[in-house]
Amino acid sequence: MYLKLGKRLLDLGLALSALMFVGPILVLLALLIRIKLGSPILFCQERAGLHGRPFWLLKFRTMTDARDSEGRLLPDHQRITPLGRFLRSTSLDELPGLFNVLRGEMSLIGPRPLPVKYLSRYTPEQNRRHEVKPGVAGLAALFGRSEQSWEDILAHDVWYVDHMSFWLDLKIIFGVLIVVIKREGVDPSAEGLVPEFMGSPALCVVESLVEDEPVPIRPALRLSLLQERENISH
Repeated sequence: MYLKLGKRLLDLGLALSALMFVGPILVLLALLIRIKLGSPILFCQERAGLHGRPFWLLKFRTMTDARDSEGRLLPDHQRITPLGRFLRSTSLDELPGLFNVLRGEMSLIGPRPLPVKYLSRYTPEQNRRHEVKPGVAGLAALFGRSEQSWEDILAHDVWYVDHMSFWLDLKIIFGVLIVVIKREGVDPSAEGLVPEFMGSPALCVVESLVEDEPVPIRPALRLSLLQERENISH
């Protein structure tokens, strides 16, 4: 019931409330980006959504279009601006994704949408991350934003698919807010240094994720997730 109806109602209610609250911030950021980077203000990229169907993800632009002498775009870390680093490290560049939520392409909580070109690189187990809508934020953010390998991130995504619930979503929402406010484990994307996912040599093991997580998480949140798993298993 939650997956079919409740989750969508939660997305709509919280996304609309968030947009009303951050509306002035969106306008201010749009003006700053227009002044510092020019047009376009939004960065749109095709990402894989529910069941791998492509959609256009909306984010605030964080990089210039600087090119080398041969007309090729410079590497990301050379094109990202101080404003862009700030937007990424605070996750403010993700705010336009709320419109993806309203359009039904994304959920507030779910596996982060990744480039379509990665679809052929997942193992069958990793590909199960597409059984639910991608999210503006996901479980993996609670285990360290920059300290994880791709295998860890994808394994967290699959664990979420298997254990998704209303209470788990609420815990992730509050946990992610704390992480963002404290700017813990700043995402390497803030420096334009995100490595490309090239595929995994073996299947991810997801059964022991919470008991043996790849990076430490705060004790209260760990206990909460352990209790969530125990409740589901019973």
